[in-house]
Amino acid sequence: MGSYREHALEGASAVDLVVALYDGMIRFLYKALDAVEQGDEDGRRAAVKRALDIVLHLQARLRMDVGGRPAQALSEFYASIFAQILQASQSASDAKFEHAIECVRNVRDAWREVARDPDANLGSRQTLSPPASGASWTA
Repeated sequence: MGSYREHALEGASAVDLVVALYDGMIRFLYKALDAVEQGDEDGRRAAVKRALDIVLHLQARLRMDVGGRPAQALSEFYASIFAQILQASQSASDAKFEHAIECVRNVRDAWREVARDPDANLGSRQTLSPPASGASWTA
């Protein structure tokens, strides 16, 4: 017998599954943030590991051969968010975790828009374009 989540995702589209992964990443980043606030190093590390596992999973499944510029932009986003999460964890910084959560949420919201309207033109949205050096990911 599978879990409720497994059953809930059985009929989900590929885009719905990506949104679910982003939601999971956000959930683990909030757990890491809570652990920082409570001084729980082990809890922070465990939550960060789970969030980073999701980033690696998403990165590994990018189809660079067919995805073109959007796939390249996502690849750069995943590398950037991976580094941001590591920096937030190493410095145990509330502000850095909050920034990472905001960045992930912005890209997740773009995926949600695609889930609602597969024909949506997201090419003009900054969310899927790589930021300039030092800039943050914003919608």
